[in-house]
Amino acid sequence: MLGPLLPAVPFGLALVGLLLPLRARRAAAALGITGAAAALLIAVLLALRLDTAFESSVEWISIGDLQVTFGVRIDRPAALVALAVGVVALAVQVYSVAYLSEDDRYPPYAAQVGLFTAAMLLVVVAGDLIMLLVGWEVMGICSYLLIGHDRRLPEAPRAAVKAFLVTRVGDVGFLLGIGLLGIAAGSFRIADVLAVVGAGEIDGAALTAAGLLLLVGVAGKSALFPLHTWLPDAMAGPTPISALIHAATMVAAGVYVVTRLDLVFLVADPARAVLAVLAAVTILLGGLAAMAQDDIKRVLAWSTVSQIGYMAAALAVGAADVALFHLITHAAFKALLFLAAGSVIHAVGTNSMAEMGGLRRRMPVTFWCMTIGLGALIGLPPLAGFWSKEAVLTAAAGTQGWTQWLLYGVGLLTVAVTAWYATRLWLRTFFGAPRSTPAEHAHEPPAAMAVPVLLLAVPSALVGLVIARGFVEWVTPHTARDWSAPVAEPGFTGVREMGHVDASTLVPITALVLGAVAAWLLWRREPAGDPARALGPLRPAFARAFWLDELQHALVVRPVRALARLVRRVDETVVDGAVEQTGRGTVGLGGALAALHRAGLPRAATAVATVALLIGLAAALGVLT
Repeated sequence: MLGPLLPAVPFGLALVGLLLPLRARRAAAALGITGAAAALLIAVLLALRLDTAFESSVEWISIGDLQVTFGVRIDRPAALVALAVGVVALAVQVYSVAYLSEDDRYPPYAAQVGLFTAAMLLVVVAGDLIMLLVGWEVMGICSYLLIGHDRRLPEAPRAAVKAFLVTRVGDVGFLLGIGLLGIAAGSFRIADVLAVVGAGEIDGAALTAAGLLLLVGVAGKSALFPLHTWLPDAMAGPTPISALIHAATMVAAGVYVVTRLDLVFLVADPARAVLAVLAAVTILLGGLAAMAQDDIKRVLAWSTVSQIGYMAAALAVGAADVALFHLITHAAFKALLFLAAGSVIHAVGTNSMAEMGGLRRRMPVTFWCMTIGLGALIGLPPLAGFWSKEAVLTAAAGTQGWTQWLLYGVGLLTVAVTAWYATRLWLRTFFGAPRSTPAEHAHEPPAAMAVPVLLLAVPSALVGLVIARGFVEWVTPHTARDWSAPVAEPGFTGVREMGHVDASTLVPITALVLGAVAAWLLWRREPAGDPARALGPLRPAFARAFWLDELQHALVVRPVRALARLVRRVDETVVDGAVEQTGRGTVGLGGALAALHRAGLPRAATAVATVALLIGLAAALGVLT
């Protein structure tokens, strides 16, 4: 069976790669590329050969009356996500060979990328919640290692620790949610859990609690508000890792798990309401923060936060197929954008857009590829992002109640915001005069970097055209819910009627045009300037994401550090102090007793002679008498 091989092959090759010496660069590259290529080939074969969903498992561990199984659950959504993971992982491995050509720690890096890929694929195909949790946790460990890979950068270790700790907070909730759901269902097998939930055999309060706890984990991994703060800082890692994390692994994992357990959230209405609020805040927060960034990678990072919010919005209104569709298109164009940004950074030696400009003629291939990626990001027809983002907005507009106004309104506003900051990035990077010496002498990257960028431009442009028409019909038979429910039907409009343009389609296109034109007009005033200056006093607030990092530091980090210092002081003064004082007292008492038994040699000799004399005198007197 191909299913178990999907995570097993890259995992096995990654383990071999971890054993390689640091000088074995070619062997490490070969193992990394082979593992990603094998995963992609297996995913392609699964997608082509998969007619019906299948599941296979064997009992692994028994926990009381509960059995943990080791096996896979393969359906069309799983095959599609695995395909996206394979494409991005292969592009990242090839790209990294040239991007990290002077890195003396490349072999462990390549192996860790392979391990990261295997962990995500395990999440994709896992048929048991515990096995899914294993992949989920391994991704957390790999993210720490990869974000902090370049130890020469002072911000890299801090960003790695922050990513690990913030996602750990979410993972605690995720673990508790899995435990509660498995115990309530009497099984950790995903199929059994969904069957029990669908039959209404789990108490509503328990199901709601499990859903909310799972959402905590999803918010951590997928960088939803308020656990989003780790993702922009993760840009301290190598650019290929940014592409991998943002496009196809960690941030996608949370969204994918919700689609996998969609029935749980459909039944647990409070959990869906919470998800809707988190989605709305995340969409707008990410878009506004991206408007004021100067670092090209941080612009893209905040755009990821916003786009994940769109996926969460689709999940909140019950359109899991649409969320999955946007996940796939986002994986394509965001991987393209990060790798193209890496080419720009490689050419000019900086992340700052203030030192770029004029790269359109010097890097024409990168320019056109990034243009396609940015067009897909803003939802420009007919590029990939247009079909999926329009479907998200249509699904939100088709719901009833407050979620319709909240999610559609925020989503539509952020379309204009996204067009504004994407146009600003495009103009500041590629147009006008070069604003630094490296920008004047910039050139295209090596072939190992250019080829993955070119290849990713193809799905970024065409994946919507290729899969949109038949996407729902291909995916629907393998999803957990009843897609005949009226709430889901509006979400299909933007996917099914590809050639149909109506008022609902023209509204987001109008918002897109307004945002892009506004950025262009502001830039045209002074091509060497920055449209973000027009934000005025709002610019610092947007640049610092409304100081949520500082708030988190004040409310969480500082109190925890103060508590840690207090615990350390108590440990040193009370616990260690008691032990040390006991030791000192014992030593002192021993010294006092020793002093009583000590005597100088002359005094001791005199005492002995005196005693001997007294004994002799006593003996003599006895004889005389």
